[in-house]
Amino acid sequence: MTATTPSTRYPAATPVPTPLVVAGHPILPVGPVRLYTCGITPYDVTHLGHASTFVWADLLVSVARASGAEVLSARNVTDIDDVLTAEAERRGRLPDELAVTQEFLFERDMRALGVAEPHQKPRAHRHVPAVQRLAAALLAADRAYEIDGHVLFRGGDLPARAGLAVDEALAASRDFGDQDGLPERESPFDVPVWRPSAEGQPSWPSPWGWGRPGWHAECAAMAMATLGTSIDVLLGGQDLAFPHHAYQVAMVEAASGVTPFARSVVHVGEVRRDGEKMAKSTGNLVLVADLLETAPGSVVRLMLLHRDWRQPWDWDPAGLDRAADTLDRLHAAAAGPTQQGAAAPGQVLRVLAADLDVPAAIELALGEGGEAARLLISVLGLGDATSAG
Repeated sequence: MTATTPSTRYPAATPVPTPLVVAGHPILPVGPVRLYTCGITPYDVTHLGHASTFVWADLLVSVARASGAEVLSARNVTDIDDVLTAEAERRGRLPDELAVTQEFLFERDMRALGVAEPHQKPRAHRHVPAVQRLAAALLAADRAYEIDGHVLFRGGDLPARAGLAVDEALAASRDFGDQDGLPERESPFDVPVWRPSAEGQPSWPSPWGWGRPGWHAECAAMAMATLGTSIDVLLGGQDLAFPHHAYQVAMVEAASGVTPFARSVVHVGEVRRDGEKMAKSTGNLVLVADLLETAPGSVVRLMLLHRDWRQPWDWDPAGLDRAADTLDRLHAAAAGPTQQGAAAPGQVLRVLAADLDVPAAIELALGEGGEAARLLISVLGLGDATSAG
């Protein structure tokens, strides 16, 4: 599959009488729809859990464009991260060398899954000055304080804002390293916007000494630098809801004074294997590259999309067979006449626009056939069906 661009990959806009609704919030196509997707930390290969997030982000762009909206999308690359530094050291490579290699492999997998290039791909190492400006703004707003070369964001109120008990929030925070290696803090939920670097860690000069950005601050700064102080959709995996998205949103709002930062937040349900979250730490990964050796990218893509985007789900190899069968039936339907004529494609698009309801749209397209099925195949990014029938 060849590389595609946002201007050529998505179908032409076809206005619908109802607005696109995502996570309960209408997105009106008056101005550009601004979508920020939390991207990869490029230290290892792409697994099915990663792919699910980015395929859903790609679908959101496609549906928004088909609904008549212009879209500006950004997907970051977190190439300053302690886990990347540690993995590079383990492999005897430089962190930036490992990051470039892994990003190349990731992009190769995304192309095979039909995921179009986002308009912007901010990389953390190019936005260090933006993180420093964010730190300065948070200090000026008294939402951060300096101690021992750290600039710490005051996040003591975030567990309550996220609806979490303190113990739950501490456990989630600990999973992402927010409780590691920090000085005395006003609250255990204060996190670094800027932090000093030890020997062997990436380091940049700053008003607070040589150091590097904190993870949550990187995404906050990259989102503001690429899309501004308020966006339409913030998208990522469910595991990012707390602490990452909670802190990213809070930092942007505190620094800018603009609320809400994200009008709609999409947390894609996690992919599990035997009931356990798919993650490198558990060794239960299903790699995208391995799946692509056994099935076309369009089949893997449909397997990821043929579900409720909110719900976690368990990997089942039989899912590929089901997706292949559904795709065959969609193509067969596309080759036939449209049952209800000109209204059917609009009905399919309205169903998709109602919170990305892919299963309902597939059921409708299979029943209507013809142009309705062809439109759905195109919007879902499953291949060219324009010549069917």
